[in-house]
Amino acid sequence: RSRALVHWAVSHRAEQTLSQNTAKTPVETAIWRCAVPSPLRRAFDYLQPEGCHGAAKPGARVTVPFGKRSVTAVILSIASGSPVEPAKLKAATALLDEEPLYTDTQRALLSWAADYYQHPLGEVLPVGLSPRERRGQPERAPTETGVRLTARGRGLPDGAPHRAPKQAAMVSRLKPGPLTLAELKAEGFSSAVIKVLKDHALVESCELATETAWQTRSPPLPANAEQQTAIDQIVAAAGAFSVHLLYGVTGSGKTEVYLQSVADCLNRGQQALVLLPEIALTPQTLARFEARFEAPVIALHSGMGDAERDRAWTAARRGHAAVILGTRSSVFAPLLKPGLIIVDEEHDAAYVQQDGFRYSARDVAIKRAQLEQCPVVLGSATPSLESWHNAELGRFQRHSLTQRAGTGTLPTLQQIDISGLELSAGLSPELLNKIEAALSQRHQVLVFLNRRGFANALLCHDCGWSSDCADCDARMTLHKTPPGLHCHHCGRRSALPRQCPSCHSSRLVGTGVGTQQTESFLSERFADFPVIRVDSDTMASRQAMPELIEQLAVGDPVLMIGTQMLSKGHHFPHVTLVAVVDADALLFSPDFRGEERLLQLLTQVGGRAGRDGTLGEVLIQTRHPDHPLMQRLDKPYHTALPDLLNHRVQAGLPPHGALGVIRCDSQDRQEGLSFLSQVRNGVTAPRGAQIIGPLSAAMARRKNRYRSQLVISAGSRSMLAKVMAELITAAEAARHSHRLSWSVDIDPYESL
Repeated sequence: RSRALVHWAVSHRAEQTLSQNTAKTPVETAIWRCAVPSPLRRAFDYLQPEGCHGAAKPGARVTVPFGKRSVTAVILSIASGSPVEPAKLKAATALLDEEPLYTDTQRALLSWAADYYQHPLGEVLPVGLSPRERRGQPERAPTETGVRLTARGRGLPDGAPHRAPKQAAMVSRLKPGPLTLAELKAEGFSSAVIKVLKDHALVESCELATETAWQTRSPPLPANAEQQTAIDQIVAAAGAFSVHLLYGVTGSGKTEVYLQSVADCLNRGQQALVLLPEIALTPQTLARFEARFEAPVIALHSGMGDAERDRAWTAARRGHAAVILGTRSSVFAPLLKPGLIIVDEEHDAAYVQQDGFRYSARDVAIKRAQLEQCPVVLGSATPSLESWHNAELGRFQRHSLTQRAGTGTLPTLQQIDISGLELSAGLSPELLNKIEAALSQRHQVLVFLNRRGFANALLCHDCGWSSDCADCDARMTLHKTPPGLHCHHCGRRSALPRQCPSCHSSRLVGTGVGTQQTESFLSERFADFPVIRVDSDTMASRQAMPELIEQLAVGDPVLMIGTQMLSKGHHFPHVTLVAVVDADALLFSPDFRGEERLLQLLTQVGGRAGRDGTLGEVLIQTRHPDHPLMQRLDKPYHTALPDLLNHRVQAGLPPHGALGVIRCDSQDRQEGLSFLSQVRNGVTAPRGAQIIGPLSAAMARRKNRYRSQLVISAGSRSMLAKVMAELITAAEAARHSHRLSWSVDIDPYESL
């Protein structure tokens, strides 16, 4: 009884205190509790503006004063009181939305993401808005640029302008009403005709709302037994949450499974969200979806202009878009009637945001499917260990496509031991002979080298000087086109020195091989055939990859040399030989995911060969042919996964365990380490968890800032969340200079 009385007294005092605090603000004055875009992990209270009575709703955007700035915030809740004294509360400037732009599930997803990834909600909520909406502007209507007659144009008599029949025909065509630019061009009216009529003030541009009925444009391809089983089970799961791991060898027709599953989704009047790892994949995939469906298929990626993204965002929110194809951030796009989510190449590191708000789009997609109560399909020829493990435990339903679709057959694989061999630009004589034979047979060849530039670094032959970056713990890469030294980590560039800066010797040599060097050698060796380099230097424009795919589709012999851009799901039907120049690059990586990444990369790039009926061949150069991973390359991908999973179990690493990192970067190395030591000393790890560090990152200095970290390992995600929350509280309380910044990374993918 005495314990009960004590408990009542404590509770009563707490209620009195809360009542006194909230009573400081009059009850009739509504308080807007807002999420402000700032690194502070808390909400902020504001008085409602004068003249605004009861109109605000949670999820609506508002303009509020924050420090010396005016920012766009989001209302989290409407309160009748605040613990802050009324005199200290500022009034919001304006209510921007009568109805929230967020859907209910979208708000729930963003709140979950902020909580799971331990990131401030005020910085997470804006990713659910279009660029225009983040700036506090209203939603842009989903329109398309069109052309209409001006008042002067409408007053023209029939057949005018009389001396310009093409112009007269266009004026006549526009009299019933405006048309889109695409419609006019399809009817043969050129941009020049439109421009002349605009110059004479007879027509003007306008915005036209677009809405199209959803139907199938072309019939599906015949599905084999494995494809049909996967399609049937995905379709049968409609209307409820389920996760489907579509494990299909390269060229097995995973996209056809996607297309037929999406067709069923559209027939039910629902939208499909399809995530792709790279912008470069979007045009090829977009073309396949547009060819299949008579329905609005829109793209969403960072290469689009803001106005284009705004329109696509609104079309998705209002349900006008049937299929949304997008890269990582599209997982947060609003959908009016979601029915299916697809994550293609689910293993790809491009789905992981590695700065600012750090998240995995694949994992967010799974959570979104749970909230939307719809199926999510994770497709890959090389599934991640996490997804494979979940399928083994029965959490995901696995569908296997073991054969290539149509007439394609899996390529043969051969390793070339280059130990002790004399190489030319990294290529062995045997490999060069194979390339020559393939080109002479009018086939296309892909040479894979995951290192751009001409050489890894520039060295002095006399004193040993190397081209170290002044701002990073890395060497600057030698480039020949354009000539210079380039740091691939911070972007620093410098002119190519004519002599050694240390000893003034002129004997400067490049070390290692990059795509530029191999391209130069191959262009000279195979001068009768086009040699195309495919890396981020040559594929910078939006049209570069579509133009390359169009050129390859002709079927003429071509020799490509490129980086991992060539390994990501592209369909090159006429490539029969794939050559991997340096397979050892990730073999002894300090990253715990190194072997998994190497196995995925080699499997994916090898899968570009022999996809259209002609037998393909994969040649892999290595100095370690007896390494266990190299021995497994000619076997199905999944056969190597049990051993890799077993290694993770022994080390307590994901998927057997959970990881989190607190990262810090500062202008002074010791300041960062001292800050993290202060944070760690304030937290005691519970049994089953471990706090490691502080220690320097794998690259301790980048962009002239020193990087250090605390690594937190735990037996479960719930335990990790608890430890991370305590460390974050300690970090927020720790004193540090404005030159230091820190961030949180849950389920880190970047090398530790």
